[in-house]
Formats: sequence, C-alpha cells, structure tokens
Amino acid sequence: MEVELITLTPMQALGIPIALVGAVFLALGAEFQHRGVNKVDAATGKSASTGLSVSQLLALVKRPSWVLGTLMLGLAIVFQLISLFLAPLTVVQPLGAIALVITSIVTARTTKTKLSRQTIRGIIFCVGGIALFVTVAALTTSSLPIGEAQLIIVLVILAIVLVILGAAFLMFRHRFTNIFYIVGAGILFGFVATLAKVIIDRVHTIVQRGFHLTPSDGITIFCIVGIIAAALIGSYFVQTAYSSGPPDLVVAGLTVIDPIVGVSIGIFVLGEAATAPIWAGFVFVIAGALAAYGVFQLAMRAPHATELPGTPASAAGAEGIQ
Repeated sequence: MEVELITLTPMQALGIPIALVGAVFLALGAEFQHRGVNKVDAATGKSASTGLSVSQLLALVKRPSWVLGTLMLGLAIVFQLISLFLAPLTVVQPLGAIALVITSIVTARTTKTKLSRQTIRGIIFCVGGIALFVTVAALTTSSLPIGEAQLIIVLVILAIVLVILGAAFLMFRHRFTNIFYIVGAGILFGFVATLAKVIIDRVHTIVQRGFHLTPSDGITIFCIVGIIAAALIGSYFVQTAYSSGPPDLVVAGLTVIDPIVGVSIGIFVLGEAATAPIWAGFVFVIAGALAAYGVFQLAMRAPHATELPGTPASAAGAEGIQ
C-alpha cells in the first residue's frame, strides 16, 4: 500500500526550533515562579496549597523572582504562538515537554544534587518519545481550514471543563493535593494552545479574504474570551501547585496533559491528522506512552528537599534573585 507523507515547508519547519526556544523560557519561568511562591509562603507563614489568597497574590507581584518568572513565561507564550502560526498544532505542541528536561536539570543544579539514574532514564524516555511523536507528526499531519462547527465544539467542551473544575475547586479544594491543580492546569492550557491556534488561523483567513468579515467570524471573539478565562484559571492553579511541590513536578504534569489535550483536539476536532495513515496513529500512541513513562519516572523519584519552603536546600537555591 502506498503511503503518502506530508513534507513541512521551510517556513513550517521553522516552527519547531521556535517552539524549543519557548520551552526553554517555560522551564526557566517555572523555576523562578516556584521560587517566588515558596518565598511568599515562608514570609506569610501560610501555605497556598488550598488556593492563593488575595494577599498572597499581591505579595507575589512584589517578589522579583516571581515577576522575572512571569516575564519568561510571557516570552514562552509569544514563541509558542509564533510556532503555532508556522506549523500544525500536532507538530509543535508536544515540544513543550522539553521544558521538563530543562527544569529537571535546573532543579538539580539549584539543589546541588546529581541527576539520579531514574531521572536520567525519565529524561531519555521523555525526549525519545517526543522526538518520535514530532517526527511522525511532521510527516503525516497538516493544518486545515477551521469551520464554524469545529469552533463551537471546542468552545462547548471548554465551557463544560471550566464548570467542572470551578465547581470541584469551590467544594473540595481543602481535600485536593497539588495533583488536582496540575491536572486542571494542564487541561486548561491545552485548550489555550488550541484556541490560540484557532484564532491565528482565523485571523490569517480573514487577512487572505481582504478583511472581509462573515457572521461566523464573530465566534472568534468567544475564542478570545475562552483563552482569557482558561489562561487565568490555569495560571492560578499552577501557582497553587507550586506551593506544595517542586517545579519539575508541576512542569511534568503540564507537559504531558497539555499536549495530550491539545493534540487530541487537533486530531479529533480540527482534523489535522485526517490524511494520516493508520500506522501513524499507532506510532502516536507508542510515542505518547514512552513520553508519559518518562514523565512518570521523573515525578516518582525521590523528592528534593526544596519541596518545603524554608529548608536549607531551599534557602541555598533561593540565593540571588528573591
């Protein structure tokens, strides 16, 4: 059976290194934000593990390390948006998992510990799985025009997710561990990336039409509202997760769940893999499993002393920018 592979144009291929640069900023931003949240916890004497209070949020804004981390995450978003404009969602979205590798290395250096065998094994599986996924995705997926029905489906799913997560937070936040916040943030940021891709493609289509608007273009406004809501709530969940776990654990959850959500929507709703051969689907599953196993290895290793603010290791890692 003849297999037709899709070759990325040079401009589309440029989206891959740009996404990698964004992953670097994501990793560094997570490290600095985590440091800021731990400092605020130590200064206020109250953990934010059940949700940040207004006073803690205001204290974060005054913390230089948190502000620097936020700026880096802002740059990460800019690079991600550029990569989404250039290449299909299924190609560039999984590359965010590289941030996990960088965060693990930075955390090891900050805590002055060596990477364990389990950590190295996790990194190898993570990088190998992502490399395989991106290679196959680059050869078998492509960006397609997004219709009104697809936009509505994505927005309806996001609305349901926001209602479920919001209700769960209000009723059960005192029982949740940081895993809830990590999973919730990963799901929401998966929608952020997807809606960003939708808006970029829609704007590109409008420009190609000579700025001739149609009634369906009004849905793009709801996409912008959805991005703002998902990004704000997801960011709040991330800051709360930092209060009860190391940055690499938070990034580990985000870089698995976020791509899974984004790529799943890209494949099943946006149809980016509509022309992909059957074998590509099996490779996607295998590559995803390899990456997930790598993240699991990283998340389940022995915790660093920096998990609790105020410990000697935490103090050593927080020297410099506070």
